[in-house]
Amino acid sequence: MELPPRLKQAVDQMLEHHSLDELSRASARLTSRYRSELRDGQFHINDAISAKAYIAARLPATFAAVRAALSMVEEAHADFVPKTMLDFGAGPGTALWAASDCWPGLEQAVMVEASPTIRAVGQSLSEGLSTVACDWRAGDVLKNSTDLAPADLVTLAYVLDEIEARDIAPVVARLWSLTLDTIVIVEPGTSAGWRRILDARRVLIDAGAHVVAPCPHAQNCPIVAPDWCHFARRVARSRLHRLVKQGDVPWEDEKYIFIAASRKPARTPAARVLAPPKTSSGMARLKLCRADGSAGEVVISRRDGDMFREARRADWGDSLGGPATESQGDDA
Repeated sequence: MELPPRLKQAVDQMLEHHSLDELSRASARLTSRYRSELRDGQFHINDAISAKAYIAARLPATFAAVRAALSMVEEAHADFVPKTMLDFGAGPGTALWAASDCWPGLEQAVMVEASPTIRAVGQSLSEGLSTVACDWRAGDVLKNSTDLAPADLVTLAYVLDEIEARDIAPVVARLWSLTLDTIVIVEPGTSAGWRRILDARRVLIDAGAHVVAPCPHAQNCPIVAPDWCHFARRVARSRLHRLVKQGDVPWEDEKYIFIAASRKPARTPAARVLAPPKTSSGMARLKLCRADGSAGEVVISRRDGDMFREARRADWGDSLGGPATESQGDDA
């Protein structure tokens, strides 16, 4: 997956006068802070060069993860065509670009971001989205704001890892109260990110939300630690992207996990593929999460006919078996 052409062009223009060494050093500092989940009261992105390093090194991967999550939402919730969006921890506008790419009919977006540095970058980049009226606001996801109107789509991408565990439930509950239809929360695909998504998932289900994706059910997660649920999206690296990250290969795999929930039932699949399939000429071995709330590995052979052909085409994260049932939950 690559950035949309308009976004890629805007990023390239923003970076063209910065030295590679400067971007690489700033990228390394950012990577260290994110991987350690450092919470020292400072913004991860607190100056112009760290903001530019982020869009050079991290924006392509985070865009790919959010866009992949939205594709699963689109598949399960085909009638959902959002006109308005509310994004918290908006950063450089990653979720905005992913949402407008997924739903070209998006008309208005309110982007809430605490860091003035990355907010300025995001506002500049969003000028390339002429079809969406963007309102960029200073704001902290931990603080209540009475001047925010509910929106069709509410997003929170790569933010829960920056707050304390005790704050997850109240933050998710408040964002759900601002959701007219669907909320999507994305986290890094680590075991810690999965646990945060489980916490958010429980809050949403307890509030009466219908699970949309990726889970094909609203029961307790059947995955047991030390295993964890996550997905991956392959990201094409530009020359600058490779140089800033000091990488040799022209791609990287961004691992992510998310939860999407709606006020309306969705057509969840019979199963979701939870790991890269293992296939041979006459057999496909798949790790599945199923609509009945169970998970495990299944072996499908050539004699299973159409099921085998579908399994042979399946990839990590794909739905399997078509719609199974409407998602569970009570209208809220």
